[in-house]
Amino acid sequence: MRPRYPSTSGFSYSFGPGPLTPAIKVLIAINVVAFVASFFVRTLTRQFGLVPLDVIHDYAVWQIVTYMFLHVGPMHLLFNMLALWMFGVELERMWGTRFFTKFYLVAGIGAGVTQVLLGLLPFAFADLFYRNITVGASGAIYGILLAYGLYFPHRQILMFGVFPIPARALVAIYAAIEVLYALGGGGNVAHTAHLGGLATAYIYLKGTRIHLLSEIQYRYLKWRINRARKRFDVYSGGRADDVDRRVH
Repeated sequence: MRPRYPSTSGFSYSFGPGPLTPAIKVLIAINVVAFVASFFVRTLTRQFGLVPLDVIHDYAVWQIVTYMFLHVGPMHLLFNMLALWMFGVELERMWGTRFFTKFYLVAGIGAGVTQVLLGLLPFAFADLFYRNITVGASGAIYGILLAYGLYFPHRQILMFGVFPIPARALVAIYAAIEVLYALGGGGNVAHTAHLGGLATAYIYLKGTRIHLLSEIQYRYLKWRINRARKRFDVYSGGRADDVDRRVH
C-alpha cells in the first residue's frame, strides 16, 4: 500500500506516472500494430511514411499523418512509446482525453509539415528532405515533452536514469541537442522534425492558453473534491467526460 501522507524526506522518486490512460493505450496499440504490419508488408513504410516529393507531386497528404505511426525498428518504437507513457499520462489526466489526442496529432502533423516545407526551400540541402522518407512518433513526442516542461517545470526527472534535473531544464537540453544535430546534418535522424514538433506544440499551447487554464482549474477543483471524498462518504458528480484522477 502507498502511504496516505507524504514522506518527510526531502526527495522521493518513483518510476513512471502510473497506469496507461485511454488515449495513450490507443496510440500505443496503433503504433504496435502498424510496426508489426510494416514488418510483414515492407511496402507499407514507403506508402505511408512521409516523403515530401509524394506529398507535393502525388498529393499523398495522408503521409503527413500516417508517418508518425510507423517505426524503423523495435528500439525506435520502444523508446518513443516509453516516452509517450512517461510524459503523456499526466498530461492526459490533466487535459482530458479529447484535448490530449488533438494536441498529440497537431504536434505530429506540425513536425511532418516542417519536413515538407524544408524540402521546398531553394537550397541544395533541401533535396535531402524532399526525397527522403521520414517515419516515427518522435515529432509528436517532443511536443509532449515540451508541454510537460511547461506545466511541470520543477518536476525532477532523472536524465539518463542518473542525474535529477527539473523538467524545464530537460526540455532546454534536448532542444539544444536537436538544434546542434540539425545544423550538423542530422545523419539518418529527422532532428528538424523534432524541432518542428516542439515549435508546433508551443504555438498551439499559446493559442489555447485561456481554454487550458480554465480546464486545469476545473480539474484541480475536482481533484480536491476527490481527496475530500476519501475522508467523508460523499459521491461525486460533475461532467460525464471526466477521467480517473489518480495521484502518484
